[in-house]
Amino acid sequence: MLLSRTLLKRHSVLPGFDLALGLSILYLSLIVLVPLSAAFLKTFTLSWPQFVEAVSTPRVLASYRLTFGASFLAALLNVVFGLIVAWVLVRYRFPFKRLVDALVDLPFALPTAVAGIALTAIWAQNGSLGQYLPFKVSFTPLGVWVALVFIGLPFVVRTVQPVLEDLSRELEEAAATLGATRWQTVRLVVLPILTPALLTGFALAFARALGEYGSVIFIAGNMPMISEITPLLIITKLEQYDYAGATAIAVVMLVASFVMLLTINLLQAWARRRQGGIA
Repeated sequence: MLLSRTLLKRHSVLPGFDLALGLSILYLSLIVLVPLSAAFLKTFTLSWPQFVEAVSTPRVLASYRLTFGASFLAALLNVVFGLIVAWVLVRYRFPFKRLVDALVDLPFALPTAVAGIALTAIWAQNGSLGQYLPFKVSFTPLGVWVALVFIGLPFVVRTVQPVLEDLSRELEEAAATLGATRWQTVRLVVLPILTPALLTGFALAFARALGEYGSVIFIAGNMPMISEITPLLIITKLEQYDYAGATAIAVVMLVASFVMLLTINLLQAWARRRQGGIA
């Protein structure tokens, strides 16, 4: 006991727990809590009927449907193809593998405005890809979805990839020895282990898509009631000096995002408990 206390009292290069915890709370408060609190405080200047009116006009509701719907569908598609990309990068060797691995991070490094202009040029009716399609992509809700898929893919790949690298192939070999088909091995052995990582990647891609602005406004067309996203509507209200209305819409987005992230965290905890129970 005396030895353990002596070891705990030894000086460390890193600050002690009390100091580290205090610095962490202070930093998070200044960077996260204070700005979010300011949004709520500004919204509280509205009465309840005014708040309901500000966040439930037909134009605002249309932006909610587009933003949340396109973000959800984009994150869902990225979960499927992000898993495939991560699987290929981890399990196979092929020429220019490092280049492909670097390309996954391109949406991280590319300025969002550049991404939006490039996507608009490619998918426009006279673009290199859009000219071959019988329907419009740019300046439609479909263009919003394309942009959100582009910016969300790296979150899924980089979340799933480390888990796949740590996944022992002996589990798959054992399943094959017991007579499982490849699909059964993936469904019953691999996917249960990857479920928490897939949920995390989905949550990150979904949250990132909800707040995306730069790459979307160029390809969306920004037509009210059709292809106008909620972040653009917030900017529009700020330009009209309707600060309370802008923060009211922002609060709705914050609460919805928080509920979504809380739900994902609960699902992750359930998946981990289930995985531990099976093991």
